[in-house]
Amino acid sequence: MSTQNLIIFDTTMRDGEQSPGASMTKDEKLRIARALERMRVDVIEAGFPASSNGDFEAVRAIANAIKDSTVAGLCRANDKDIQRGIDALTGAKSWRIHTFIATSPLHMEKKLRMSPAEVLEQAKLSVRYARNACPDVEFSPEDGSRSEIDFLCRVIEAVIKEGATTINIPDTVGYAVPQQFGDLIRGLREKIPNSDKAVWSVHCHNDLGMAVANSLAAVMIGGARQIECTVNGLGERAGNTSLEEVVMAVRTRSDYFGLETRLDTTQIVPASRLVSQITGFVVQPNKAVVGANAFAHASGIHQDGVLKARATYEIMTAEDVGWATNKIVLGKLSGRTAFKQRLKEIGIELDNEEAYNKAFQRFKDLADKKTEIFDDDLLALVAQEAGVSSEEHWRLVHMNQASGMGERPHAHVVLAEEGKEMTADAQGDGPVDATFKAIEHLAKSESELLLYSVNAVTQGTESQGEVTVRLAKGGRIVNGVGADTDIVVASAKAYINALNKLASKMERLNPQHQL
Repeated sequence: MSTQNLIIFDTTMRDGEQSPGASMTKDEKLRIARALERMRVDVIEAGFPASSNGDFEAVRAIANAIKDSTVAGLCRANDKDIQRGIDALTGAKSWRIHTFIATSPLHMEKKLRMSPAEVLEQAKLSVRYARNACPDVEFSPEDGSRSEIDFLCRVIEAVIKEGATTINIPDTVGYAVPQQFGDLIRGLREKIPNSDKAVWSVHCHNDLGMAVANSLAAVMIGGARQIECTVNGLGERAGNTSLEEVVMAVRTRSDYFGLETRLDTTQIVPASRLVSQITGFVVQPNKAVVGANAFAHASGIHQDGVLKARATYEIMTAEDVGWATNKIVLGKLSGRTAFKQRLKEIGIELDNEEAYNKAFQRFKDLADKKTEIFDDDLLALVAQEAGVSSEEHWRLVHMNQASGMGERPHAHVVLAEEGKEMTADAQGDGPVDATFKAIEHLAKSESELLLYSVNAVTQGTESQGEVTVRLAKGGRIVNGVGADTDIVVASAKAYINALNKLASKMERLNPQHQL
């Protein structure tokens, strides 16, 4: 079987961000984009430039920063959206305009309120407009899996004639099943006369738990050669096709698929952790490839087999996907050079020397609290540093709390608001609740707490606790992250981090409220 290339199109920062609460700042998107570039992802969909000024700036920053991947922006099928995408992307070494319009009867009638003839004309005009500025144009018929085949063929044939270089068929609502979806892609390619002039792609949602299976069926049965996916399967509703699953399926079963990707799979786990930290969406322990238990063996029979020969129960190794990084690397006596070198080795690059100095000081503070510092500690530390704005509206100066059996928990908090210190005391149902109430007494944000999540960064009672707090106010949803060996302090840091994002004018609105 001859080996062909499979293009990996990552949409974590666009479709993944549409998961409620997963909205990212420009700096957070840049960190994820750099991680995807280290992984050697072929195409990085950086966002939806027309959705907000914040997303436009994020897409432009990514386009200017990324050199080894194509950077794409999603645009509705109209000149205004497409021009906004062109303006955001033209600084990229390699860029793509991705335009779309719905083609299913339901979407055309109820959402677009357009006739099929109007949709066809709009699709042609949009691709023509994009192609005049960009040689790489992708077209997606939204809700393609529920569209009428004859009309879908007419639209696709027309946009290929206009210069579309990639045709992406979305299963927008996760309605397809593998054999049917594979047959759909094959049928379209056979019926459309100029189908060989474009790369065929698929974008599947996981509403019925079949996104990965549908994507791979489209590849094997239908001949698709691009899969659109997200890190950790992040996405609205039940999520998208998981990048890590399709990549490792193709690699592990190369005997069956006869395909290869250019990805550095050892960067999968670091990217997974980064996305989880930034979005606050915790990876379930039994998640394939990137879950904490993905390579754990509890059964005595399994353990015995693995010890004798790993291939007895492991079809891929933990090292293949980047699990080999959780080791002791630094300690209290480690210097700045060793610290900076280790960050580089685990794929972390900070913007400037000042950022390294601040991160190193946080490292020294942590080293005073725990004797063994792991790579995961460094990831949490840098994630916390990245979440701190250079212009903090709120800063935690001091806090303490007291709780005990039969006693009402109490918290004392000192915050600085733009340099001016203020003090508050509060009681609560627990030390964290009391701390949040004290902070809120000073901040008066009137925000709604949507999520409070705690995870141990490493093993043992000395482990840092990494806390994610999700706040909502006025249609804006933001995540705050904090880490500390004291879980209540970590909680306060996370809450204040979220408050600072709410106070920042640069924080974009939740994507669901944009369009």
